[in-house]
Amino acid sequence: MKAEELDKKLKTYAYIVILLLALLGVRLAVVQLFNNETYQTQAKENRIRLLPIKAPRGEIYASDGEILATNEIVYSLSLTYLGVSKQETVIDNLLIILKDYYPEITREFIEEKVELQKYRLYEPITLIRDIPWDLVVKLEENRQILPGVTIVVEPLRSYPQGSLAGHVLGYIHSIDQSELEKSEDGEYSINSLIGKSGIEKQYEKILKGTDGARSVEVDAQGRPIRDLVTLKPEQGSNLYLTLDMELQQVLQKSMENTLKQLQEKYPKARVGSAVVINVKTGEILAMCSSPSMYPDDWKGNISSQRAEYYFPQTEAYDPMQPGAISNRSIQATYPPGSTFKMITGMAALDKGIDPLYSVNCTGKYWIAPYIRCSSVHGHVNYYSALAGSCNVYFQEMGRRAGQEEIIRVAREFGLGSKTGVDLPYEGTGLLPTPEWKSEINGILIDNKYDQLRQKLEEKYDDLLKEAVDEEEIERLNKKKETEKIKLEAQYEIDYNWDTTWQAYDTFNMAMGQGYNDYTVLQLANYVATIANGGYRMQPYLLSKITSQNGDIIEQFEPQISKEADIKPETIAETKRAMLAVTQPGGTAHFLFYDFPKEIQVCAKTGTAEPGRTGDDPKKDYHGVFVAFAPFDDPEIAYAGVVEYGYSGGESVGLIARDVFRHYFGISDYLAAEESKTSDMESNNAGE
Repeated sequence: MKAEELDKKLKTYAYIVILLLALLGVRLAVVQLFNNETYQTQAKENRIRLLPIKAPRGEIYASDGEILATNEIVYSLSLTYLGVSKQETVIDNLLIILKDYYPEITREFIEEKVELQKYRLYEPITLIRDIPWDLVVKLEENRQILPGVTIVVEPLRSYPQGSLAGHVLGYIHSIDQSELEKSEDGEYSINSLIGKSGIEKQYEKILKGTDGARSVEVDAQGRPIRDLVTLKPEQGSNLYLTLDMELQQVLQKSMENTLKQLQEKYPKARVGSAVVINVKTGEILAMCSSPSMYPDDWKGNISSQRAEYYFPQTEAYDPMQPGAISNRSIQATYPPGSTFKMITGMAALDKGIDPLYSVNCTGKYWIAPYIRCSSVHGHVNYYSALAGSCNVYFQEMGRRAGQEEIIRVAREFGLGSKTGVDLPYEGTGLLPTPEWKSEINGILIDNKYDQLRQKLEEKYDDLLKEAVDEEEIERLNKKKETEKIKLEAQYEIDYNWDTTWQAYDTFNMAMGQGYNDYTVLQLANYVATIANGGYRMQPYLLSKITSQNGDIIEQFEPQISKEADIKPETIAETKRAMLAVTQPGGTAHFLFYDFPKEIQVCAKTGTAEPGRTGDDPKKDYHGVFVAFAPFDDPEIAYAGVVEYGYSGGESVGLIARDVFRHYFGISDYLAAEESKTSDMESNNAGE
């Protein structure tokens, strides 16, 4: 019996084994016959890697063909995460090697990179770009303990001119998640560098080019065996800008020197911006913002020290640590000070007031709030009032023209609206109107009185809680009601007054103070429009786009934005009045007295109240200056601001003088600076 039972059990086991083998055979047949292609592809992918090849960005040139932005071949450190079997150990080994070169690279930094790329881990993760050669050697020497760590040779942006036109060029930096989500599929990866500001951002799609790819066969350890297929990258198109290389150098060097000199007397004078524009075409010939931007700072992992330079860690704006990230020529807005007076003058002249009409300046205006003048000018007309910057005259002209006409003329010259320049993040500025004042001040008054109402309620809530009897409660309620009536009455008075355009608003506006706030580029274009007889040109920086062979893809021509609706004789008289500013007795005569007669400069100085918290109202002023030349056939216009430079003529006006002298060939500013440097080096060597 026992033998028979054993025989039965063995037969049962045999049937089970045969059944399992049959099922395995069927499964193998299915795989071979129906899933063959799928599994073959997966097997190939296990030994074939697709590596991206970065396309070089298009190059950027000045108008004379001088290179402003190019590319250089660098070594970058990458991590192929899926090819690492013991990730923790590899990362530990890598951090030990990197600590002497990049102490800021931590495990958390690498893990953050991995997390950002978690859905595309088959792609190499770029950790550091442009690593030094000795680090490359060290990594190669330790390759056995760094599986998955690779050195990639790739093109990287380079700015051979340093900070020259830094804010205009802008910078490139790692793409962020929001930018990646907005891009088309395959256009960018999480490792991509993308234009973040300036020309680099404005023309990103033209500059970026098209990445290539390399199909590589690797062994079990992920080491390359041979290249299979290579798709070559296509470099982006080249851009030629309207910038005049020499003029840009003069503008920036003069700004640097002027700020250093001013700081001896005015320590807060650390910020300046200026624009030079071609009157006839709208081409921007030079643009600078100080503190300068160094685009090379942003290509990799920016150090904490350099980050502080761009983004100071202060609770409120500190003039001693202004920060360098913004292009203040187009992003910051400033009160124009007396440079606005030509708008008031043109508003008065267009309403029929004779430019020779005389106003008697006794040192202050005769209508409340009796705003003072910088001097006692006596009897002045349009020409002498602009030359001496008489506040009394322009307050009276503002009163006669009216705020509506002043606002109309300002709009005709583009103040308070974007110029449309081909740069990102342009500011709008502020041309104040009665409607704007009513809306803004209405919100401020409502907020103020909402807080006062809340305080009143809280005050009496506390008092009523402590009341001991009904009589005291009744007395407190009556007192509360009386205070509420007084508060609401005062609210009505303040609201009606503060939301209504007052005479003093017109007087302040007429002098360029009050709520006026404009960008430096707006001021430059406004003055260029006066010089151009009322034709407001579209400011622009991109002159042409070319292929890598030098073929022109697109050429850009000057465009008229608007012809100002101002009488031609009004503009002509304003040009003559601006000429008087640089003649004997004018506030800018000392700057241009030695210019040749054929190069007469028209200008206007300005001293503007910043209105910032903590400013000293007696000495904290911005210097503002505008000019164009020559008077009889204008070629270039200029506008600039030096924060806390006190006066326009003695701060940013000095920069205008250097720019005009160089442009018109009166002197060679760059050669003079080079000579100074050589003399200093010789003296130091002698010592």
